Amino acid sequence: QVQLVESGGDLVHTGGSLRLSCSASEGAFKYKTMGWYRQAPGKEREMVATIHPYSAANYADSVRGRFTVSRDNAKNMVFLQMDDLRVEDTGVYYCNSGGTMHKPGRTWGQGTQVTVST
Repeated sequence: QVQLVESGGDLVHTGGSLRLSCSASEGAFKYKTMGWYRQAPGKEREMVATIHPYSAANYADSVRGRFTVSRDNAKNMVFLQMDDLRVEDTGVYYCNSGGTMHKPGRTWGQGTQVTVST
């Protein structure tokens, strides 16, 4: 069974930066579209960024220009660099595997909490 483990969540002030990491225990990682999704309290889970096996990326309008998704296929890892963080970026961030550039796959990590305060 594929496992995804996120790390890097923290409490930061507005304007700050964080880098999230997701490690995948899967030999087929390099063939899978990976994604970052987030869920704020009382809201539905939403797509933040997705990255194709060949590293083409797609971003939610709310984070485009501030967040950067990347991957290291040799290490089975995907990253989310988050800059200029805003209070509305607060939520649990989940790594996802095996979806499309616009929809998640069935495999999720446990999530990592990002809290942005003023």
